Amino acid sequence: MTTARPKEPITVENWQHQENLHWSFQNLSEILPTSPVSRGGEPTAKLHMMEMDLGSIELIQKDENEPSLTVRSVIQATNTDGWLVMHRGKVLVEEYFDSMTSVTDHLLMSVSKTLVGTVAGILHEQGKLDLHKPVTAYVPELAASGYAGATTRHLLDMRSGIRFSEEYMDPQAEVRLLEQAIGWAEREPGNTNPAKGMYEYLCTLQAKREHGGAFEYRSCETDVLGWVCEAAGGKRMQELLSELVWSRIGAQQDLVMGTDQFDVGMFDGGFNATLRDLARFGWIYVNGGVALNGKKIIDEAWITDTFTGDPDSRQAFEDSPGDNRMPGGMYRNQIWFPYPGSDVALALGIHGQMIYMNPNTNTVGVKLSSWPYPQDPGRLFPTIRAFDAIANHLAHTQPA
Repeated sequence: MTTARPKEPITVENWQHQENLHWSFQNLSEILPTSPVSRGGEPTAKLHMMEMDLGSIELIQKDENEPSLTVRSVIQATNTDGWLVMHRGKVLVEEYFDSMTSVTDHLLMSVSKTLVGTVAGILHEQGKLDLHKPVTAYVPELAASGYAGATTRHLLDMRSGIRFSEEYMDPQAEVRLLEQAIGWAEREPGNTNPAKGMYEYLCTLQAKREHGGAFEYRSCETDVLGWVCEAAGGKRMQELLSELVWSRIGAQQDLVMGTDQFDVGMFDGGFNATLRDLARFGWIYVNGGVALNGKKIIDEAWITDTFTGDPDSRQAFEDSPGDNRMPGGMYRNQIWFPYPGSDVALALGIHGQMIYMNPNTNTVGVKLSSWPYPQDPGRLFPTIRAFDAIANHLAHTQPA
């Protein structure tokens, strides 16, 4: 069963309109080109259910003037399509709204970045990807672009010097021009970039400063990273992601990858998956790189590196020209760390997509949403705090 289709036809032109998001995020394959990432022939990793009422847990108030919030009130106020909490490998909450179900593929937006970052980590483990080599060693086509001199490490941590605006509400921002180049949006009259397709567009990007400086969130970094992974791994992302991750975590369904006109993945935000499979994926970052089915997906050293960062990772984050609203945090290997410590890791996507990963409490939270606006701190940070409250509650009430 799918979400009821809006009355107006859903097209490339209007699929991102506020009134259509709830439907289009659950039916991307009916609007845009997609390609499957196979789950393979492995048995589905069983999810053990242990239902608990976590909705009444109260969030810690930021100050005495803040109204009292509960997990339930946050879920109800943040356009939730579905949410799930897994603790020590057991699902405590799994809830869907309207007609979204456990088999619905939902658009992940930039949660997709963490999937691509994981592929890069595994290729690095295998000796196929040197993080400190220039990206042009893998993709010579980028030699005339601003990415000349950048390394894969710069891409993973979004510390290249490339010029790329992530202002979603500006139709002339590069993030929107990219969508137009790959056919995910109608070409605007003011768009003078003739590039067609993901790779052609990436080759037009230029640098504004030296590589290796401050963190700056830019989706193009992941798109170049995906291209580098394909070159280093010798296969398309559809095959790499399937062979290295998706076929090994016990996923229940194929991953759905949105593509451009040439079947190239929209690596920075085009993947679609079920709530349950995202929990299975998030678990590997909580469980030292090992999936629910006991398969080792990625070396624990990569997990440790991700949660630790470089000595200057937090300073680079603090120096960011953008307002990340996460003082003391960092960004590492395509994952957000919102606090000065490394207890909490986040895979985040606009319009309210999230995987919350807390290894200290063995907690994974997943929330898929359809916020009206791409970025909304008033919805994002209460959601993080709600998962924090759940993790803290479980750490103090559930015996080991």
